[in-house]
Amino acid sequence: MSAFMEQRHLGRTGLRVSRIGLGTLTWGRDTDEHDAADLLKTFWEAGGTLVDTADVYGDGEAEYLLGRLLDGLVPRRDLVISTKAGSVPDPDRRFDGSRGHLLAALDASLARLGTDYVDLWHVHAYDPATPLEETLQALDIAVGSGRVRYAGVSNFCGWQLAKAATWQLAAPGTRTRLASTQMEYSLLQRGVEREVLPAAVDLGIGLLPSSPLGRGVLTGKYRGDATPPDSRGASEHLAPFVAPYLDDTASRIVDAVTTAADGLAVTALQVALAWVRDRPGVAAPIIGPRTAQQLTAALSVEALSLPDEICRALDDVSAPVHRYPDHDWSTL
Repeated sequence: MSAFMEQRHLGRTGLRVSRIGLGTLTWGRDTDEHDAADLLKTFWEAGGTLVDTADVYGDGEAEYLLGRLLDGLVPRRDLVISTKAGSVPDPDRRFDGSRGHLLAALDASLARLGTDYVDLWHVHAYDPATPLEETLQALDIAVGSGRVRYAGVSNFCGWQLAKAATWQLAAPGTRTRLASTQMEYSLLQRGVEREVLPAAVDLGIGLLPSSPLGRGVLTGKYRGDATPPDSRGASEHLAPFVAPYLDDTASRIVDAVTTAADGLAVTALQVALAWVRDRPGVAAPIIGPRTAQQLTAALSVEALSLPDEICRALDDVSAPVHRYPDHDWSTL
């Protein structure tokens, strides 16, 4: 295995992960076994270690597929496998954070993955119908049993993340500290900067940004009302996922990214990915390429660091509006 990709500690833990992660959202549905094998092998050969999945991706097929590829293609010990539990295909209850559901889901994930443990396990979302301490106890049980090495949460807002992390830190040695939180974060979606990211940094939790390329829009492929036929925007079930980022505000940000890319003689994809990768508190953006060629293009960002003036310009053009209580009132 080539190991040129930089490794970062995940939050305030000893776990190290590659600073770009490989996502498997489309595996087993839009990405078949042949393409998935090419993606995983390309990622591993580039020194990538963090592979992110979930029990609901492809209705479990993503985990099945990853498990089959671990059997001979890539050594299990070389990967940091992250999965999630808590989402349920029930219109009346989208999330189930009960101890029973989470631990049963973990056992099912391990069976599909064909492994005795996962390196990182996330609660997929906050469940208001379950006491938070019950949800968190599932993490403690999973880590204590050896089925999970590190634990985190996903899609928790600022107060939920702070409450969960503080609860875990209140009994060191008996409760497992949160290693990570996975949230959408890109130049087109900077909402985590309001409360989630400050909480994560303060509490020593590493941020794993999902959709770091603005659901593909930041690559510039949709400029000028274009919708490539092989893109997510042209997919019946993924078009609604992309649509919110095709407005005028997003277009201005994409134009700025493209201008910066032209000036640096790199691609818009590289600029957008480098920006989020190097934000304070970020451990590893999770990318979801469809082909090995797309993955190779994304991994070429390893050698790129954006100049300060480019970062400032992108910060300015994409700045979210945060007023009270976030505004710095000391300047008034």
